[in-house]
Amino acid sequence: MRIGQLNRDFDISDIQKDKFHHHVIFWLVYFTMNLFRWGYYYDDYWYSLKSNLVEFPIYIVLVYFNLYVLLKRYVPGKIYTYISILFVCILAASLLKIILIYEFVTTEIFKESTLRLEGLFNLKYVIAVFIGELYVVGVTMAIKLTIDWVRSEKKTRELEQRNLKTELSMLRAKMQPHFFFNTLNNLYSLTLDKSDQAPETVLKLSELMSYVVYEGKNSRVILIKEIEHIQNYLNLERLRYDDRLNVTFDINGEIAGKEIPPLILITFVENAFKHGSSDTLGKISIVILLKVKDGRVFFEVTNDFRPKAAMKNPKKGVGIENTRRRLDLLYGDAYSLDTQQKDGKFSVKLSIPTL
Repeated sequence: MRIGQLNRDFDISDIQKDKFHHHVIFWLVYFTMNLFRWGYYYDDYWYSLKSNLVEFPIYIVLVYFNLYVLLKRYVPGKIYTYISILFVCILAASLLKIILIYEFVTTEIFKESTLRLEGLFNLKYVIAVFIGELYVVGVTMAIKLTIDWVRSEKKTRELEQRNLKTELSMLRAKMQPHFFFNTLNNLYSLTLDKSDQAPETVLKLSELMSYVVYEGKNSRVILIKEIEHIQNYLNLERLRYDDRLNVTFDINGEIAGKEIPPLILITFVENAFKHGSSDTLGKISIVILLKVKDGRVFFEVTNDFRPKAAMKNPKKGVGIENTRRRLDLLYGDAYSLDTQQKDGKFSVKLSIPTL
């Protein structure tokens, strides 16, 4: 391994990312524990202090070389090369520790053992020191990998949340033009007929657009505001259809203080008008039910359904599909959305928890 490559592999910012003071605290705690551990074992704290002062610089160099050079360069692609180099490094560190302990601390070989060994590099002594070095490397590597995994999971969750928010924003952006186009179509019909109701329609459309623009960007709105928005929309449709429209909007339960995502319910009302009415038809019948019970909002819309009329619109269901995706992102499995077509009627039933 060349020196230039080593410099490129080791980046001090890697340690800074792990917060330098955390490293200092770890080594101080570990040094203190080791000091009292062996000081108590030998009943000689001065010996323990000297031996730890010799050992810990070796530990630190070996640990950081492993964590920020070897792991970074060889794992996971070259695992066998990593193991081989790490083995050589630990063995070299073990031999260096044996020499330094002998030169600067004690000439008593393998002091922690009950055996009295001849020779500085006795195999049993080398193996014991090697295992001690391996223990330090293993513990620090386990801590490092655990921290990296936790950070990776946190980043993944943050990215998922960011993506969800981005997708929700895009879906809301898609729904707003969809709503405007539907309402402008209504206004266009009135202007073609030169209806006196056109000015009032423009005013009500302005109120609806204000809600969509200012409230629609929020993550939640008061349920009462969403209900008022639906009622404004119904009033706009009454201007268009006059006495041809027979719409019922029943509200039950305690709605005060409850919150839901904006522009969720209106989509189903729009859909009922878009696919349940036509200028060639007679009476238009739409039934809307809203009930709040046990911390949930139950919303149902039923309209006349004529397949031939519905087939004329190639964009059928865009609003509902966008809303379904929003519900998936917002609630996961905590909501239910069912549609049913039976006996010339089409109904949508939604159940969501209040926020």
